Amino acid sequence: MINFNKIKKDCFWDYTFTNKEILQLANSDDERERSFLFQKILLNSTNIFRDLKIFDIEVLDSLINNYKVPEFNFNHAFKRKNMAEVYFFDKPVLVNELKWII
Repeated sequence: MINFNKIKKDCFWDYTFTNKEILQLANSDDERERSFLFQKILLNSTNIFRDLKIFDIEVLDSLINNYKVPEFNFNHAFKRKNMAEVYFFDKPVLVNELKWII
């Protein structure tokens, strides 16, 4: 179940998206729109795993694989991307401080 209120609070505090608009971003044919939503959730969500489930698994795989970790805030973005890779796609844990947790 998608918690749109939580996504809006965590990820879109500076926007006024409706639930329908967020769902449209997730299901858009436009890669930029899906990427925008993905990045907002990846970097800001307090429940990243639940919120990333807004995407179909094939779309999520593509978004993760195409995501370029920015130099700004690199450690935060890299950790969260790797956590999503591990959780959804059983990829190896690359973050040393997380290896004992998973």
